[in-house]
Amino acid sequence: MTDDTVTPDGGLSEEEQRVIDQIEEKGIDFLRLQFTDILGTVKNVSVPATQAEKAFTEGIYFDGSSIDGFVRIQESDMRLKPDPETFAVLPWRTREEGGGAARLICDVMDTSTGEPFEGDPRGVLKSVLDRAEEMGFEVNAAPEPEFFLFEEDEDGRATTKTNDAGGYFDLAPKDLASDVRRDIIYGLEDMGFDIEASHHEVAQGQHEINFEYDDALSTADNVGTFRTVVRAIAAQHDLHATFMPKPIARINGSGMHTHISLSTEDGENAFHDEDDEFNLSETAKQFIAGILEHAPAIAAVTNPTVNSYKRLVPGYEAPVYVAWSDRNRSALIRKPAARIPAASRIEARFPDPSCNPYLAFAALITAGLDGIEQGLECDDPVRENIYEFDEQKREEYGITTLPSNLGEAIDEFESDEAVQEALGDHISEKFVEAKTAEYDEYRVEVSDWELDQYLETY
Repeated sequence: MTDDTVTPDGGLSEEEQRVIDQIEEKGIDFLRLQFTDILGTVKNVSVPATQAEKAFTEGIYFDGSSIDGFVRIQESDMRLKPDPETFAVLPWRTREEGGGAARLICDVMDTSTGEPFEGDPRGVLKSVLDRAEEMGFEVNAAPEPEFFLFEEDEDGRATTKTNDAGGYFDLAPKDLASDVRRDIIYGLEDMGFDIEASHHEVAQGQHEINFEYDDALSTADNVGTFRTVVRAIAAQHDLHATFMPKPIARINGSGMHTHISLSTEDGENAFHDEDDEFNLSETAKQFIAGILEHAPAIAAVTNPTVNSYKRLVPGYEAPVYVAWSDRNRSALIRKPAARIPAASRIEARFPDPSCNPYLAFAALITAGLDGIEQGLECDDPVRENIYEFDEQKREEYGITTLPSNLGEAIDEFESDEAVQEALGDHISEKFVEAKTAEYDEYRVEVSDWELDQYLETY
């Protein structure tokens, strides 16, 4: 594979030169070259803006052995290859004295082969999107990452005390975080986001800001940026923003409902069929069937923490039942109402915002494409509230459930060749290794609940 950002004579491409010009125009002093590790943590190397041309033409080298799940010490040299289309000025830095900073999201290259590094999550998603393109599709996505805002204690540490008592769509004075959301939206817009809506969510201290549909790679890039911006601007208000799926017991947790559609090479929505009862094409139904078929294994990727499964329990608006619906939100996949053909899409409701967006999208898309390739048939939608079904009725409908904990999800992942293939051998191995260790560590811990429940009873 050739390095398509470098011109044949080793100079800058037009897009790269535009970035150089913007750096000068906007008074940028430092560049943060960002990439994401296997667990979804955004990493960055900060370089003086004067190194921008070198970053584009030669790349920036770093020690990959220091990054969780990347490589062993003897295979450590990695190279960051900035994507010029991801250039964005960091809004909270431009307001400070001493000049501004900007970010560039990078692909990770293997210096020994000159090829993309197989352990780079962004590269994994690119490969899946290449497969979709070979099948004649472009993938579009729009996630809805929810988050909580908590107060900090006198030492600046996060608490679980919310700064408001608001509920779903509440206004001030109950929603005291409206000013914070406003500043977050301004910051996101400064970085090129098109914000669709924002509102207070169901739980106290819980919020949602939705950004518009885009191609799946840009959207995955945006999720990482979104989490960074939310945390940084919340901190300016002396608040701690968290994307932990279930930070408080017995209230709604935070999800990342993910809307997906496919478009054809001529720009038509491949999910829309005007003559279908649900306005869904056969392609869309096969895509849904693929996700439902692989959902237990996908959960390990879209819901990757021990805490994720504290959210995935009935009664708190989080889906656990493997089914789809065109109406209710108790199913794993929902077909939202669409006023125009271009808006026909599906909504996967089980992912949460602790996931690595590149890997989560890769797993969801691969499962859907597998459904198309296999011609899987989609069961009828379940229009009743599945939460009210007893076990016998769920069996009658053929409805199964997601794994109940991370350990079960890992087992499902290890038995699903298609989802493992989507992530590749390297990431699959390192991912299972990391998540197994996490679950094993959790299993040997003794919680406060257990002490309260059993210490004086037995």
